[in-house]
Amino acid sequence: MDEMVTFLLGFGLNFLAALVLVRFIYYPSTHDKRYVFTFLAFNTIIFFVVSMLAQLEVGIGVGFGLFAVFSILRYRTDPIPVREMTYLFVIAALPVMNSAALSGGIWPQIIIANIAVLALLMVLEKGWGFRYEGYKRITYEKIELIHPDHRAELISDLENRTGIKIKRINIGKINFLRDTVDLKVYYEDARQENWISASDADLVSMVKFDDD
Repeated sequence: MDEMVTFLLGFGLNFLAALVLVRFIYYPSTHDKRYVFTFLAFNTIIFFVVSMLAQLEVGIGVGFGLFAVFSILRYRTDPIPVREMTYLFVIAALPVMNSAALSGGIWPQIIIANIAVLALLMVLEKGWGFRYEGYKRITYEKIELIHPDHRAELISDLENRTGIKIKRINIGKINFLRDTVDLKVYYEDARQENWISASDADLVSMVKFDDD
């Protein structure tokens, strides 16, 4: 009976930490539901499996290694952004850490570790004390606007099309045959990362074919 209570407490702590991480730290900053299912399901399954492995006296390191191999093989088929990959690693590491409380009885350390992880990710996600600069790669068709004399008009046109406040622009490869130019558009406000839900490829197509 005591083992069942310990197991339920461990599961409750792990799921609560994962829920706070996904629902109140990750989701408000991205509003992307694609990875919510993956994060919570991944976290729960890993906790159950590692807990069973611990009861069978199989090393936790072995269990974590199996899931690491699984994640590398499975998730390499669909490229995951660095941000989501970081969350996936944390989501996978939390149940491994929390399952240690089932056999080790180190509840105070486990609780403090969970709080520390959540607090750190919240600080990083909110950008408190940091200033981030993001960028987008764009294939642009109004090649005449890349002239230095038309820089203000170029920035104004891109801001009207994309809806972001542009800080600076780097001009890349110029294709005079197709009258296109590769631009790297920089913006300072990290919250503008969510200005559009499309991928960079969709953005390129939108800007390229959106003629005024």
